[in-house]
Amino acid sequence: MDSALEPRSSVVDLVVDRLVTAIAVGEYLPGSRLPPERDLAASLQVGRVTVRTALARLSRQGLLETVRGRGGGSFVREQWGATSGESVQRALSARWEEILDVFEAVRLLHGTIARAAAENRTEDDVHDLRARLEDYRQADTGLESQRADGRLHLAIGNAAHNTTLQEVLFQLESKISLAAPVHLWGSAEGMREMELRALADHEQLVRAISSRQPEQAGTLGSEHARIDLELFEKALQRADRKPAGKDPAAEGRDQEPPRQDALPQ
Repeated sequence: MDSALEPRSSVVDLVVDRLVTAIAVGEYLPGSRLPPERDLAASLQVGRVTVRTALARLSRQGLLETVRGRGGGSFVREQWGATSGESVQRALSARWEEILDVFEAVRLLHGTIARAAAENRTEDDVHDLRARLEDYRQADTGLESQRADGRLHLAIGNAAHNTTLQEVLFQLESKISLAAPVHLWGSAEGMREMELRALADHEQLVRAISSRQPEQAGTLGSEHARIDLELFEKALQRADRKPAGKDPAAEGRDQEPPRQDALPQ
């Protein structure tokens, strides 16, 4: 979700759509704090007044809560509001082909970094990877698990001992994410299932890196990175669903997830 969104009625509307979508896909989970206004303005390439106006609108929608004073900021209250589907649809559907292209590059780069980690890791790296894996295993579902995941992926990047690869990955993920390299975490429905799936991936990935199996590590890293795209697809599918009773002809149809080739282009 970079700044190259299609024009709507105002820049504020575009920023609102992007922030709502970031929350809807679980980049920011309930209880998490959004970056400061100046950082959001830099990421979105807009002025701070625009960001402040957008945040105020999200607060009125019930998605955010603003806390004043030291330790304050804008905190996520809810992931999905009454108009979130409209924002997600606008933010994603018009540039779905671009999103697919970026995700494919991210997926391949995750594999390259995992392969490099298996080739270049030190014993200290292995110790750190196993510690971060255990942190993830013990973390509570949701925000704590997401943060533990971020620390584990950072440890994998460090084990590759190639700052250029990490910088390129950060740049690519920044085209989609407001808080790269934080991974998306989805919504409450299905979240724990996703976390357990990620745990199985993490265990295999750390094992492959620790035992110096670069080809296996590369394959596992690439496949694991597909989770983020799946969460985008689920958010777009949810946005496409019509409220019950609004469209009798669509009854029963909106329960079926669209094929990937049927997603908006």
